Amino acid sequence: MTDIAFNDRSTPLTLLATRRSGKPRDLIAPGPRPEELMQMLTIAARTPDHGKLAPWRFVIVPSEARAKLAEVITSAYRAERPQAGATEIAALEQFGHQAPDLVVVLSSPRTDSHIPLWEQELSAGAACMNLLHAAHAMGYAGGWLTGWPAFSDAVRDAFGAAPERIVGFVFIGTPGRPLDERPRPDMARIVSIWNG
Repeated sequence: MTDIAFNDRSTPLTLLATRRSGKPRDLIAPGPRPEELMQMLTIAARTPDHGKLAPWRFVIVPSEARAKLAEVITSAYRAERPQAGATEIAALEQFGHQAPDLVVVLSSPRTDSHIPLWEQELSAGAACMNLLHAAHAMGYAGGWLTGWPAFSDAVRDAFGAAPERIVGFVFIGTPGRPLDERPRPDMARIVSIWNG
């Protein structure tokens, strides 16, 4: 954490300053109740959205559908990489079984709009971030993963169709162990003042 001082009136700032990602494999039950998850998604949808296009979608993958997701991912991987070893396949089989809750966030751009595609994609990324903030504010932790499944057209096709893309798999649950604080960037290195 930075050396910024927070007082009681800055509780929202404290939440923002203390949010950390949880490793999906370490997130355990309980996960959010259905109404809590819907509240998180409602908050996630309150993201900057030039043109009011809502160029993203949320797909909840319930626990009873996780085995099917594993099948989709491993079948797609084997089709693309027939030489894949057992260790690779086992890791992909476990991918979707992490954490109590899983939301697949899709960039769903409106190609008929004059709003640039890049802005629509940024909005989808912001929706993921809002989802993580909402999970943290409600006492849970989230982990946003991409990896090979996010870039596979075959996996994407299980949830939508081109020009949609998977922005990420957002896993949500209760931390099974204390969350690690990772090194944060040196602010002097990433902040500058432009004087023309």
